[in-house]
Amino acid sequence: MPIRWLLVRDPLGELSPQAFLCTNLDAVPVDILQWFVSRWQLEVTFQEVRAHLGVETQRQWSDLAIMRTTPALLGLFSLVTLWAHDLAAETPLVPATAAWSPMRTLPLPAGKVSEPRAVITAPVTVTACSI
Repeated sequence: MPIRWLLVRDPLGELSPQAFLCTNLDAVPVDILQWFVSRWQLEVTFQEVRAHLGVETQRQWSDLAIMRTTPALLGLFSLVTLWAHDLAAETPLVPATAAWSPMRTLPLPAGKVSEPRAVITAPVTVTACSI
């Protein structure tokens, strides 16, 4: 199968050269890079879902059970991410850091889960009312 190679080099020499492969021989370099960027967002989502929601680690015995569970987990991840986005509009999300860890400027997607969790687990005051 013929493959088109695209080699990208940093003009300042600060980053290592990167090679990109494409089976579409007519694709222009800009399209190949845009496809990679689009695919990268999807790959990060799958990595986060695997790491924090247990996708691909289900212990069900049937394929049907796995086919039901995976879409539910992806849907849950999407809802939590959207909820965290809305919470971030009200108050900025602060990334969790450790003393030995370098400070991050943006929270990791997994860090977004802690904000909705804090809202869900916040104490609720219930007052009695008479009808």
